[in-house]
Amino acid sequence: MSKRRRHSDEHDTLDEPLEPQWDDEDALDDDSLDADWADDEQVKSRSQIKREMDALQDLGRDLVELPDKALTKIPLSDTLIDAIKLARKIQNTRGGYRRQLQYIGKLMRGEDAAPIQAALDAIRQTGQQSAAKFHALERWRDRILNEGQDAVDQFVDEHPGADRQQLRQLMLNAQREHKQNKPPKSARALFKYLRELCEQGEA
Repeated sequence: MSKRRRHSDEHDTLDEPLEPQWDDEDALDDDSLDADWADDEQVKSRSQIKREMDALQDLGRDLVELPDKALTKIPLSDTLIDAIKLARKIQNTRGGYRRQLQYIGKLMRGEDAAPIQAALDAIRQTGQQSAAKFHALERWRDRILNEGQDAVDQFVDEHPGADRQQLRQLMLNAQREHKQNKPPKSARALFKYLRELCEQGEA
């Protein structure tokens, strides 16, 4: 009888639900969670700063590659201009040039980058427009040389300020020089005339 009772007691003990046991080390710590979030924000901030620094250094490299005439159109401090001029002088020294670009990027942090970027974009846009006009003039020159009088007439119809007789004479001279394997003096003169018309607003 006692043996059966003891077995029943053991069975009842096993059927009771176990209470969860938490150690102090396993408890959730709000302070540690806040620290993790802070670390994440700090990493993001460092990454953002790095991207901004790289962008400023790239902008500085673009300024170094600008022609002197274009550089005068950019609002820059005297210190930055001097640093850019030095970078140009040491462009063939790999290590020194790289360090100078880094220095320029550092100087850029003290500049207002927005007007600098805006001025650079305006210069590039002007350059793109100039390139487009140049290619358009090249196409007209080639058409006149290849198609002859028909192309001359069409050009004059579209650009009334052009001198038909002068275009025709330049065309004939250029075609003759080409047949005789002579330097393309008249072809260059034709292009120059077309460009002058463009600059005068006639083309």
